[in-house]
Amino acid sequence: MNHDQYDNTYITDILKTVKIIALVGASSNAARPSYGVMAYLLSKGYRVIPVNPGQAGKQILGQTVCATLADIPEPVDMVDVFRAPEYLYTIIDEVLTLKPLPSVIWGQLEIRDDTAAAVAEAAGIKVVMNRCPAIEIPRLLAA
Repeated sequence: MNHDQYDNTYITDILKTVKIIALVGASSNAARPSYGVMAYLLSKGYRVIPVNPGQAGKQILGQTVCATLADIPEPVDMVDVFRAPEYLYTIIDEVLTLKPLPSVIWGQLEIRDDTAAAVAEAAGIKVVMNRCPAIEIPRLLAA
């Protein structure tokens, strides 16, 4: 898939179908983008599970933090990545061990690794990179 641009229906379908999101790189610092996006996603009715080994067992926005994706006790629909691009491949490797697989991996703004994306897509996972759901939701799902 060409990740230079996405058809609006591709993004809209993802945002309308996912319900449970694992947010990798979640921060308890309200000044961090991951905190704001998590708050926004929660306000829009998504269930968000924060993932951050340094915060494991603590709460962020009332949600219990898991150390790793494997520690999440339920299937997730989407993995939203707030880590530097060089970690995306490792995160996708971790995602591929999950059963069932999530349907989407979403790399936040400036997070892109086409090689890693190809691995996820070969496993049947949709990939979005260098986008933010907190920007795409009001742009595409505004009522």
